[in-house]
Amino acid sequence: METNLSSSQPYQGSEVTSKWTVMARKFRRSWQLYALLALPLIWLAIFQYYPMYGAQIAFRNFLPGDNIWQADWVGLENFRRFFQSIMFGRLIKNTLGLSLYSLAVGFPIPIIFALSLNQLRNGLFKQSVQMVSYAPYFISTVVLVGMLLQFLDLRHGPVNLIIQALGGTPLHFMGDVKMFQSIYVWSGVWQYTGFNTVIYLAALSTIDPALHEAAVVDGANRLQRIVNIDLPGILPTAVTLLILNMGQVINVGFEKVFLMQNPLNTSVSEVISTYVYKVGLIGGITNYSFAAAIGIFNSIIGLILLVAANQLMKKFTETSLW
Repeated sequence: METNLSSSQPYQGSEVTSKWTVMARKFRRSWQLYALLALPLIWLAIFQYYPMYGAQIAFRNFLPGDNIWQADWVGLENFRRFFQSIMFGRLIKNTLGLSLYSLAVGFPIPIIFALSLNQLRNGLFKQSVQMVSYAPYFISTVVLVGMLLQFLDLRHGPVNLIIQALGGTPLHFMGDVKMFQSIYVWSGVWQYTGFNTVIYLAALSTIDPALHEAAVVDGANRLQRIVNIDLPGILPTAVTLLILNMGQVINVGFEKVFLMQNPLNTSVSEVISTYVYKVGLIGGITNYSFAAAIGIFNSIIGLILLVAANQLMKKFTETSLW
């Protein structure tokens, strides 16, 4: 028994050595690629993973200037405080309302637009439409909200001037709680449809033209070719984007919502991200831990939605992120 064990040790050692030798050869052969990969990995470690240790303040009574590890441990008290607050129900309702509205409108429109553009045969017209639809993507959120405020101004906005010229009564768009969600969502559709369309056009370009030629020979019309060839061709891309969007359902963009807020529409525009900003940075130094707890709750819900969406898509479409 001892002889067999001693004789096997050199073999195991040589096997490990050979593996390290192979890895070293691969590294020397492609060290430039590893050097390029190192930069984003370093950035990810420093700015994404290292700050995670600070998430523990959500479970402590932390004050700025204190040592995080020495702050009093309060467990789930900050989470309990958030769940029992009068703002909890309103924040969840507003956040999910904006997110689901944006997803329901903003997800299918780029697909329809891409399928329509793909059918165009006039190259110049197709490129012009694509450029015009893509241009709003380069407008910053601050500029976009400034444009909305100017166009929808109660007294001098072009929209209300047109309404008055037609004999109507001017509308206070930015102060009407019934209009806030639609203004937020449809302005986002106008801004991002062109960019999202490019993704689907790229997926459509990978479809074999022979499939369309065979379908034409078999007598299929344009709509039948779209349904039976184009849609299945972009389905994996659409499913992947849908899963990613589901993971962001609870994370409504802070900047745009905050800029569009005013005292008249706060009841429908206050979402989790804006509330965290107001409580954690404006509300005083005693609320840092409370704001961190809300942020962690937000991230956990997003993770649950992402995993659930991935499993559902894997079951029904056989396409998933993992």
